[in-house]
Formats: sequence, structure tokens, C-alpha cells
Amino acid sequence: MSENSAVLSNTNARRIVLLDLDGTLTQSDAGIIACAKIALRKLQQPIPDDAEMQRFIGPSIMESFQRNHVPTELLQDGLALYRKYYSEEAVFDDPNHPGKKIPGCLLNKVYEGIPEQLIALRNAGFYLATASCKPEYQVKPICDYFGLTTLIDGIYGASRDMSRITKAQVIRYVFDEIGYDSAKGDKALMVGDRWTDADGAKECGLDCLGCAWGYAEPGELAEHGSYRIIDCVSELSTAVSEYFA
Repeated sequence: MSENSAVLSNTNARRIVLLDLDGTLTQSDAGIIACAKIALRKLQQPIPDDAEMQRFIGPSIMESFQRNHVPTELLQDGLALYRKYYSEEAVFDDPNHPGKKIPGCLLNKVYEGIPEQLIALRNAGFYLATASCKPEYQVKPICDYFGLTTLIDGIYGASRDMSRITKAQVIRYVFDEIGYDSAKGDKALMVGDRWTDADGAKECGLDCLGCAWGYAEPGELAEHGSYRIIDCVSELSTAVSEYFA
């Protein structure tokens, strides 16, 4: 059985906006980096410099560990440690509620203006779905906690068992779940802030709208083929509408 049971009717052609989570909807570096560092320390692995730690946002955590030469025999332990502190144990101080502890996934915040942009897109008739390389079981609580669930039509992400971890795999999964049918006129756009979004979109035959407020390095989104790059959250709904016009 699939992880998300909501399958849509494709009676009418749909305009589908696939939304990355980290760096596109939420500013999530604090929690991701903190949990990755804990995992690396417990594995007695070197901690990369700040620039490399920023590159942990976007790809799957396993890809980031591999890129930083964590020994193969330690990868599963590293993944388990990361997940423990990111989504299972509340060990971090909640900056918004003194005295409360939260897991790393909630050491996070929604970018200013995102809720208003999502409302505008839905009011314009777009179907909105997350397409994140973060495991879906982590994506859903984040969206619930920060009030995004009610603003998005479908919440989708990577699989817990790591069988679906790349952006292209996630996009294809979303399409399967929602019954995407280009033959009936369905059209989709990927919206994201990293090379993973641009490459995954391209692999699936989609365009990618690049979001420069996220975690891309200078020139990254253009080099990976984003058809357009916007600098501010306030441009999002207009840019998407122009794409589908």
C-alpha cells in the first residue's frame, strides 16, 4: 500500500505545482545541521566546514554522509543517529517556547510570506504537492506543526526504507499517487532551491523554477538548468501563474 492514499481523479487537466520543502517553504538549516553534526560526532567522524554543512540541505542525508566519506560500514548507524535526533527525540530548546524541548525537525521556520503565496496559488486553481527528499514520515509532522498541511493538497516525500531518495524518484512517486496524466492535459512544474530539484525535474521531463532565497550556492540553479530563478518569496505565485499561462 502506498504511503499516501489520496489519489486524485484526472477527469480534468490539472496544473500541478511540486514544492520542495527545505529551503523553499521552510528555513530548516539549523535542525538539519545540528542533527548531522551529532551523528558525525557519535560516529567519530570529522565535522565538515560550514560551507559543506550547508550542502546537507537538499540531498538525502545518506547522500551527504557518502559525499563526506563516512565509511560504508557506518552509514546505517549514521542514518539511525540522524533520524533519532531529527524526528524521534526532543533534545533541542524550542526558540519560540522557552523551557520546551523539540526534535531537530522542528528547529525550523516557514519563510515569511510562504503561507500567503500558497493561498494565492490554490485560489488560482493550482494543485500543490510537496516533493521532498526528506522522508515522508518526517515531512508530514513538519507541515502539521507549521500550519502548511491545510495550505497544500498533497504531502509527499522520500521513503523511510531509502528505496525512494532522489528527487526524480519522489516526483515519479507523486505522479503515481495523484494519477498524473499528461495525455489528458496535466502539466506540472517543480519549484525548489537546489540542484537536486533542477536535476530531478529535468530527469522527469519537467521545468524547475529556482528559488534563490534557499540554500543554493552562487550560480548553482542556473548551471543545473532552472528555466527561471526568482529572488523573493513574494514573486512565487506570479511566476508560477506566468509559467502556466
